[in-house]
Amino acid sequence: MSEITKHASPSGRPSRRMEPGKAALTRSAILDAGSQFLESRPFRELTVGGLMAATKYSRATFYLYFNDLHGLLETLLDEVKGGIVEGAQAWLSNEGDAVSGLQNSLRSLVDVGYEHGTILKAVSDAAPSDARLEHVWETFLSSFDEVVSARISRDQAEGFTPEFDPLLVARALNRMDAGFLIRAFGSHPKAEKESVFSAISHIWLATLNPFDTQTLDGFKSNGSAENS
Repeated sequence: MSEITKHASPSGRPSRRMEPGKAALTRSAILDAGSQFLESRPFRELTVGGLMAATKYSRATFYLYFNDLHGLLETLLDEVKGGIVEGAQAWLSNEGDAVSGLQNSLRSLVDVGYEHGTILKAVSDAAPSDARLEHVWETFLSSFDEVVSARISRDQAEGFTPEFDPLLVARALNRMDAGFLIRAFGSHPKAEKESVFSAISHIWLATLNPFDTQTLDGFKSNGSAENS
């Protein structure tokens, strides 16, 4: 997202008379302060005054970038989405081995979830009581459905994946991921990353690649070792 002398932020409010470099640094500092706040406290306790007190900027500076705290939260979620999309390319690009690509994408998803699970939880918690955030949250979840469905359809055509409705299964898997990541990483203490990755990977692989018995047997062995 480009930073110019007079630009529109995701909230639609222009940041006036700010030099490009300074604007980027200021906006980043506000977002970092919001993310750090959510690591230890719920979104409902966040105030503009309290947020800006954690930066070197004035309360008025906040409104050069965001209309309100919901706009801040929306921007944080958009950055999380960017990390997920980037990591998913290992599988969605359809290059190389499907199973290893899926595993690499899921590991990246777990890494992003571990780092930003408190942001996911904040949006999920606030959505039911705010129509705007409810739309933002549903749009965030739905944005992955079509691309995952398309990849499933390609694997079905190749005979790697059983026949079922790819869009419905994509929706189920994506929402399972969101709920599980929030549960595991949305508050402290956070769950152990490798256990979360193992659980999510087992479900995805058992659903999409049940014919790859070697990979599934490997997960069964690892699960037995972890539980012993």
